[in-house]
Amino acid sequence: MPEPSARGFQASANIAFLKESATIAVSARAKALKAAGRPVIDLGAGEPDFDTPEFIRRAANDAVEQGATHYTTTEGILPLREAIAADANARCRDGAPVDAKEIVVSNGSKQSLFNACFALFGPGDEVLIPTPSWTSYYEMVALARATAVPVHGDPACGFLVTARELAAAATPRTRGVMLNSPCNPTGSSYDAAALREILALAEARGWWVITDEIYRRISYDGRAASLLELASARDRLVVVDGVAKAYAMTGWRIGWAIAPRALSAAMAAFQSHTTSNAAAVSQHAALAALRDPAQAEASIAAMVAEFRARRDAAVALLAAASGVQFIHPSGAFYLFIRVAPDGASGDAGAAFANALLEQHDVAVVPGSAFLTPSWVRLSYAAPREQVLEGVRRLLAVLAQRRA
Repeated sequence: MPEPSARGFQASANIAFLKESATIAVSARAKALKAAGRPVIDLGAGEPDFDTPEFIRRAANDAVEQGATHYTTTEGILPLREAIAADANARCRDGAPVDAKEIVVSNGSKQSLFNACFALFGPGDEVLIPTPSWTSYYEMVALARATAVPVHGDPACGFLVTARELAAAATPRTRGVMLNSPCNPTGSSYDAAALREILALAEARGWWVITDEIYRRISYDGRAASLLELASARDRLVVVDGVAKAYAMTGWRIGWAIAPRALSAAMAAFQSHTTSNAAAVSQHAALAALRDPAQAEASIAAMVAEFRARRDAAVALLAAASGVQFIHPSGAFYLFIRVAPDGASGDAGAAFANALLEQHDVAVVPGSAFLTPSWVRLSYAAPREQVLEGVRRLLAVLAQRRA
């Protein structure tokens, strides 16, 4: 039966410019091929391949039985916001402690980031985005009718940008900067010194800083720095985090923003007209994750250890291949690999990713999703042997194209 016609539909100017998330599109195509019987190795996914820890699942079941099936306040249940505040205060440098009133719980860190962009920026504003960066940042800023300004990092430095590079890209219309460390798609992490320089620049220019710290707990070369540890003041700082990555809770959809009270109130008001509260049972599950650090830390440590083992094994394969350029990840669970020279015609990364999937049954995300069309992103959030086989096939295709 043919699909119903959307006769007369024309996307409004609000969304006409939007493209489907490339990461979601790759995942959907991989799932479709699997459903058709193809033995696809999906290395495009941006989520841990681990189950949510049992103690968290048990707490969610208990919460349902105890009646956690109704609306909550828009900004989230108070015990969860208090637990988030306590966790933040354990690493907060600012003399003023984080209060539960400064926290808005949302349907994942993605909504928290969007809420912040929509509340802070508007027509005429420019927002600096270190690039490559997560694809949705650019679209979020555009949906706020502001202008996203990519600031391209140097591959030799893991694509990390410096305060000097941000200053060079700024104009009188610059209103803010969006940071992500460890970074999606590269796995690179900013050190404390670099972050302090960026904070100092933002303070001097009066910019807002939105920091996405969703991968902070997945770090291999020491603890990843949080801006809460480094900022001397939080009056223009928004810290976004959640339980998705560290606690393997992507489907529970719980993220949050920590922001100055006036901004958090504005974000809560905005959210009250869009999605209202995050799912009640998911909030109770997140509360259990934060309230039981002993079990949580054991689960996180085991997951990160396995990610590290996968990273090391995959990096060994890449390093042994002649002339292959890639970014050595210090966090998250991604490998960013160059598959074409800069200036190659067309979208070389997308062509490579398409051939790898359609002809060799390996799904990766083209770098054009992150404004770097000569690269691809490979996720090692998959069983180790699948990751290594995927890397071997990628290297084989790359060798064929260079021959």
